[in-house]
Amino acid sequence: MKDLKKIKYLILDMDGCVYHPKYLKTLFGQVSTRMTEFISIKLDIDKIKAKEIQADYFYKYDTSLNGLMKNYPDLIDAKEFLKYVHNINYDCLEKDMELREELLKLDVKMYCATNGSKEHAINCMKKIGIDDLFEGKIMDIVDFQFKPKPNPESLKLMCDKFKIPTNEETVYIEDIAKNLSSDTAKDMTKVWFINDQPINDIQKYKYVIDYKIDNLALFLKKIRLLKEE
Repeated sequence: MKDLKKIKYLILDMDGCVYHPKYLKTLFGQVSTRMTEFISIKLDIDKIKAKEIQADYFYKYDTSLNGLMKNYPDLIDAKEFLKYVHNINYDCLEKDMELREELLKLDVKMYCATNGSKEHAINCMKKIGIDDLFEGKIMDIVDFQFKPKPNPESLKLMCDKFKIPTNEETVYIEDIAKNLSSDTAKDMTKVWFINDQPINDIQKYKYVIDYKIDNLALFLKKIRLLKEE
């Protein structure tokens, strides 16, 4: 087990991590519906077929957008897709003062890595009340040159930009266990935020998980208290 006392850097996924997985059905459910609509319109197919393609590409290419870009390069404008699918209502999210307090108390450099859009991440963080803590510290799928996690190049781009070490001094938290399998993250302290998403084959990816959590603020508090010993 890697030593949490050594943690100096924090990389957080957005959906299901910065905000709790309990909000995924409400919040990301809206994104999913918008994805289906976008695919239906662009490919001129009914929503049932569009939903099938959306799901198939997500599992096959790590994001539905990545699959669309590879299979329909002349039809899909990635930035248009991102703007369309993240045009949602964020009212289900609430201020998380406990998380804000722990982020402020924790003596680490913190960043957010998302396969979604930076605008979406900021909108979520504003509702939670932590956007000011991540200003200029978010990298999205555009910054990743449309190579979604767990592609090792995406996380490497982030680590190179912000000079984040790829060793156990960096804790990397994801709700999708597969994303922790990135070669760039192999020596990091890797944390899976427990959830029941169908994509999470924990038996397959258990080897990449150092810690499992169900409360981000409490886990950050644990790190802080260990570092203060």
